[in-house]
Amino acid sequence: MHTHSDIAGRPVKRVVIAGGGTAGWMAAAAISRTLGKVLDITLIESEEIGTVGVGEATIPTLMTFHRLLDIKEQDFMAATQGTIKLGISFENWLDQGVDYIHSFGLTGTDHWTAGFQHFWMKGRERGLAGDYGDYCVELKAAEQGRFAHLPKRRLNYAYHMDASLYARFLRTFSESNGAKRVEGKITEVKTDDASGFITSLVLANGEEIEGDFFIDCTGFRALLIEKALGVGFTDWSHWLFNDSALATQTTAVRDAVPYTRAIADTAGWQWRIPLQHRVGNGIVYSSRYMGDDEAKARFLSSIEGEVIKDPWPVRFRPGQREQCWHKNCVALGLAGSFIEPLESTTIHLIQRGIIHLMQTFPRVVSQPDIDQYNARLSEEIQHTRDFVILHFHLNNRTDTQYWIDYREMTIPATLKHRIDLFRETGRVFHVPTELFAENSWIQVMMGQGIYPKHFHPSADLMGDAELSHFLGQISTDVERTVRQLPTHMDYMRSYAPGGAPPA
Repeated sequence: MHTHSDIAGRPVKRVVIAGGGTAGWMAAAAISRTLGKVLDITLIESEEIGTVGVGEATIPTLMTFHRLLDIKEQDFMAATQGTIKLGISFENWLDQGVDYIHSFGLTGTDHWTAGFQHFWMKGRERGLAGDYGDYCVELKAAEQGRFAHLPKRRLNYAYHMDASLYARFLRTFSESNGAKRVEGKITEVKTDDASGFITSLVLANGEEIEGDFFIDCTGFRALLIEKALGVGFTDWSHWLFNDSALATQTTAVRDAVPYTRAIADTAGWQWRIPLQHRVGNGIVYSSRYMGDDEAKARFLSSIEGEVIKDPWPVRFRPGQREQCWHKNCVALGLAGSFIEPLESTTIHLIQRGIIHLMQTFPRVVSQPDIDQYNARLSEEIQHTRDFVILHFHLNNRTDTQYWIDYREMTIPATLKHRIDLFRETGRVFHVPTELFAENSWIQVMMGQGIYPKHFHPSADLMGDAELSHFLGQISTDVERTVRQLPTHMDYMRSYAPGGAPPA
């Protein structure tokens, strides 16, 4: 037992990850793959504690993570019964009966002075342009249920996957890179009197695991960062009303489409995530506007296929940890922040937390590193929060108080600026490192009913004939590309078949 206070200046040799699930095993995979030769890595996980396991849709950044770790896409997809996600279909969000797709692709061709949306707006004004989505391969492929890897033209995509199979896949990967897994339930977190640093974790069987650096992946319980180190949490429920979810799995009644469905409900929304062997379903709602029994009844009456598992409830509080890194502990996943499942940002924020950590990985824990890490992560989480609020706030629904209250609430100033700028000028405020690219903001803002009042003067450089030709060439190219693609599941069956569903 170390009581002397030089623990704070000790080199980091032993990393202990508290909790498994997606966050724990992603951290173990990244650290063992990159620094496994110089660090001792232990992950503590209890069979008794189930993971939240609702997030089964991802966004394209997961591909980057896999590339950094040298994980082969076919192995990963086959192991997790994965399918392709080209975007998200938003149904009934602007109003009942109105749908749009937020796709991961680029739309059209930009000019250095102005984005494609300005030329498209001019085309619309002159009666020369089709729908904004007609100029995006990913969007048209999603609508038609098609996909393939193309030699020259890389489609921008993400994955749907079975989250528990993903954790299992990463466990095998991490163990092959030297990480050790310890079975057990953490009953006590010991800290050093002088520095306040965590020294060890005590398990229910009395075993004590010492470490120099700890990663809190204990989910909403936040055993290390909150219970032991007392780091507070900033609550965002005044902007994000949803605090409850039910999730279940159903048998597949048709081939998987290459997009997630997000269907707006009376006091929340429902998701449909098609895998190779089954479908992930969930309802996310606000307990202030809908009771649990009503939510369950609405949910079960609307899903297709046989229910494989009785829906399990999840309660959450949207917000972010005041510091995700404090002393010698970093919180990842739900212990660090949670917005809500819309736009599948949870796994992305875990990944950003890991990548920032790998880039500032401490030889010795130092405050400047901690400050830099917290500032970067906090900013990214807030950009993501604003993007999610956007979907709820911009709506024309009058059928329930939930949607009316969302529309009338005061939004963060950062988001208000983005909306005002786009509404007036068609330009998108964008920070180079933020998650959602300009095209994502454009698709969602227009999908939620905001069309800019003005476009950039560059669009006036083209006469009607030239503009018509410019737009026509892009849409023809998109159509031609999509026409040659096979159907999504035909392609998946030959590319990365998931085999028999796991028992």
